[in-house]
Amino acid sequence: MAAASFAQRARIVGVIGLGAILGALLLYTWATLHFEYSNGERAGVLQKFSRKGWVCKTDEGELALYVVAGVQPEIWTFTVRDAALAAQLSAAVGQRVQLHYVEHRGVPSSCFGETRYFVDRINAISQAPLAIGPEVR
Repeated sequence: MAAASFAQRARIVGVIGLGAILGALLLYTWATLHFEYSNGERAGVLQKFSRKGWVCKTDEGELALYVVAGVQPEIWTFTVRDAALAAQLSAAVGQRVQLHYVEHRGVPSSCFGETRYFVDRINAISQAPLAIGPEVR
């Protein structure tokens, strides 16, 4: 009788411990997705936008940030979580865009996005020139 009572108590403590660990993980995930580390604007040419992932499909993009003509651009990668915004960005590939982003550090899984930068709106879209640099007449 005492052995069965000990086994029941051990099982209850194990279930409570597992529930506490899962609860802490869920709380941490929620906090990393709802509290922002930083936010800002990036402008450049939308070079690539795709939906990727083996199990968790996410919308990922690349923005080419040109600083000086003739110098290789810096590539900035970002994630989009909104389907309507993803459709707008997909249509804007190859154009100059200004994007507003929010940075979430420490997100525990790539199922939410492969980067820590989450774009939440497009502020401007314009046609990109064929060549970066001074205009030739």
